[in-house]
Amino acid sequence: MSVLALTAVLLTPVTASAAKDPAPGPTVTSGVDVDGLGGLSVETVKYGAHQRQSMDVWWTPDGQQRPGVFLIHGGWWSSGDKKYMKEITRGYAELGYTVFNLNYRLSGDAAWPAQRADALAAIARARKHADRWGFDPGNYVLVGFSAGGHIAAAVGTYGDGINGLKGVVGMSPIISPLRAYADGEKSADPDKRKLRTAAIKLAGGCAPKGKCSKVWASMEVAWHASRKDAPMLAVHSEKEFVPPAQSQLLRQMLGQVGVPVTVVTKPGSNHSSPLYREPGVTERVQAWIAERTG
Repeated sequence: MSVLALTAVLLTPVTASAAKDPAPGPTVTSGVDVDGLGGLSVETVKYGAHQRQSMDVWWTPDGQQRPGVFLIHGGWWSSGDKKYMKEITRGYAELGYTVFNLNYRLSGDAAWPAQRADALAAIARARKHADRWGFDPGNYVLVGFSAGGHIAAAVGTYGDGINGLKGVVGMSPIISPLRAYADGEKSADPDKRKLRTAAIKLAGGCAPKGKCSKVWASMEVAWHASRKDAPMLAVHSEKEFVPPAQSQLLRQMLGQVGVPVTVVTKPGSNHSSPLYREPGVTERVQAWIAERTG
């Protein structure tokens, strides 16, 4: 089935509210640790009742308010963990940002939009307790990898703008689960087939038709474009299984409402974190973030 045919069966996109603040203050599950971190402090904080609703916070305890970076790991929406983002987290903390490295409910725990709701809840918790971590609640970006890029971009187009969000970076972001569904139907590429299956699981186990139309519409990032959305930077490899065309669609839709989207395409087939580590890519992402956060 073509993407256009799939699109035709879907209804008007719907949105979901962020999870409610589950407690009056942050619940620390591991204490501050400054040993060997060059003056940085680290703690793990719960932002919800589920075991996956937690984030590691890295900050410089010097009394200054600093821009924030929220990192969202990948893993087909069904796996992965913030522990694999530790090196990248440290890198941004050493650059002077307050960094929030998120876990979120996986598709086996809850269907979409639980993952977007978790990211919104984590941001709300961080902003509410900004003084604790030397964080400027009016100045932060999201950086998501693969499926985490989908979550980050979905937050970036949620409603008509999110307070304080200055930009979204997607490393191989899955902008269109619908396209992934269509591309993986008859593909010989095992990753494209796996991504199709992962998107179905994210939607609660159903295909994009009938009663499942609304959840698939909610998953489509570009369909939620509005003029106060955050600018975005998307980085893809030319031959990876999440094609640059996904982010080019987002550039087109956000461009129509005046929101800039930069799509960077690199040679090869590296995806997500390996792409981020290619020569020059990390530096380009960091420069874009610095420009957005001042």
